Amino acid sequence: MQDFRQFGKTAWAGSALLALPLVLVAVLAATVLPASGARLATLFLIYVIAVLGNQIYSGNSGIMSFGHTSFMAIGAYASALLTIAPAAQATALPALPAWLAALAGQPLIVALAAALVVVLVVAAIFGLPIARLGGSAASIATLGLLVITHVTLVASTDFTRGSQTFFGIPRGVPMALVLGCAVAAVVIARLYRSSRGGLALRAAREDEIAASAVGVNVVRLRFWAFVLGALLCGASGALLAHFLGAFSPKDFYFNLTFLMLSMLILGGITTVSGAVGGTAVIVLLVDILRRIEAGGDFGIVTLPPVFGLTDIGIGLVILIVMYRLREGLFGVRELDERLGFEDAVTPTTQPAPVVPPGPGNLKVENVGKTFAGLTALEKVNFVVEPGLVTGLIGPNGAGKSTLINAVCGIVPPSSGRVMIGGQAVAELAVYDVPRAGLGRTFQNIRLFKNLTVLENVRVAANSVARPDEDTAAAARAALAIVGLSDLAARIAATLPYGAQRRLEIARALALRPRFLLLDEPAAGMNPAETDALMEVLRRIRAEHQLGLLVVEHDLKLIMRLCDRIVVLNKGQQIAIGTPDEIRADPVVIEAYIGRKRAAPPPQTPPLGPALPAT
Repeated sequence: MQDFRQFGKTAWAGSALLALPLVLVAVLAATVLPASGARLATLFLIYVIAVLGNQIYSGNSGIMSFGHTSFMAIGAYASALLTIAPAAQATALPALPAWLAALAGQPLIVALAAALVVVLVVAAIFGLPIARLGGSAASIATLGLLVITHVTLVASTDFTRGSQTFFGIPRGVPMALVLGCAVAAVVIARLYRSSRGGLALRAAREDEIAASAVGVNVVRLRFWAFVLGALLCGASGALLAHFLGAFSPKDFYFNLTFLMLSMLILGGITTVSGAVGGTAVIVLLVDILRRIEAGGDFGIVTLPPVFGLTDIGIGLVILIVMYRLREGLFGVRELDERLGFEDAVTPTTQPAPVVPPGPGNLKVENVGKTFAGLTALEKVNFVVEPGLVTGLIGPNGAGKSTLINAVCGIVPPSSGRVMIGGQAVAELAVYDVPRAGLGRTFQNIRLFKNLTVLENVRVAANSVARPDEDTAAAARAALAIVGLSDLAARIAATLPYGAQRRLEIARALALRPRFLLLDEPAAGMNPAETDALMEVLRRIRAEHQLGLLVVEHDLKLIMRLCDRIVVLNKGQQIAIGTPDEIRADPVVIEAYIGRKRAAPPPQTPPLGPALPAT
């Protein structure tokens, strides 16, 4: 729980801001509203808990979960088995095992705690495989979980009465208990979103490959978000069971799943504000539509019963909102952030050293890679030393991308090895390579687009930070190095192209690497942006003694920037040397412009200052 030390005023202010209307609803229900209004207010608070549980997983991971409703069912039945009246138990569940039958008649609070333990166990069992999946595959797996839970409840007649109604449990829940659980759910969800784990999972939602490249263990974070969300859904299910008083498995199946997801999507799946606001809108809308659906005399007009009006109305509202506001009513930023509660971002005029000096080199030793009999790399050897810039060039299809993937641990070499200091990269998980001392950027920019500039860099700083370290300060120092301090509060997607390139470099610097791999850092830049990038890279090398490995098609930039250049062609290393040596190497000239064109007439002067750009 070390993440909870990292919160600024934003998360706490947001929690208070969202808890306040819940308290107001509870007060109105207890003092002003009629009985029907009080029941509606109680139902709203119970639904808020479930929707927040779904938001913790789906909103932060980007994976739509259909399965968290199953934890509501598990919580409901586990709590009901412990609170059912002994007399009713003998009639409703005569075949219940003696040890479980002896536990009947427990107080609701005891049953709620026990139900959460059951939910925790089930969520951990199913969460382990589901956390390894992403995108539509994970969503389908959660749908399978919902179906499995429903079928199991129907088949377990000795425990659940099968498809028949489960009855005999005390009906009604104390408003104080419901309010306490709802406020706790808001605080947990809002603090989790701002925690190191929550921020890292949101980064993986935006770009899983980039998140792994800055040290994020995506599978682990998905697992814990899945389990935490399941616990909130389980608590909601237990409260809902006693609110209803009688229920069956169909009450926790597709209709409830659709309702929960409607609340989350309408408000905005990525925010806690959206979960609370969407729940309020849908609860009121459902209440109004159900009254109309039943028909009757409404004073001005008399309407006949309209079957299915509630579901149709909810669907239409979602379509309209999604057409106008694709991110939901509350968008991608929390309400407290929109109201200006962001933590202060202090520009850093004198950036602290980001990278401490470290021993060892980045060594590529006899690296070869074969794919299904096709040789992509063969015996590539070179060293990247701290304080020096090494360029990697070669025509299209030379094997540069394969070599980059081997250096970053994405593709293990078929032969040879890549060493960072004394550590073999192939022995590390991809998310552990940054902690070994290697930061990287990408050929096609991979930013966490819906996070702020500062949050983009903090994701990386958090990966290598001590538990008590102020990662915001480390992130601001990295931004200062690339000249982005004044843009720290901007959403990354709104930055100009050149600034986005520099943000990628700042994010890599926040890892405190000894070596920095830049994959075509000048791609798509205009001359002014390229010159600014050159200045940044020269300053990084001079001030922080980083070893830079630069892969670039702009040969003029390579010749101006690099101390040593490695040339690949058709998977083989054909040359290594200084820029002057590479310019004059006939093998390199032949690889770039061909054998016939490589032989100049006798009167032609030597090749100019740079090879042709590819």
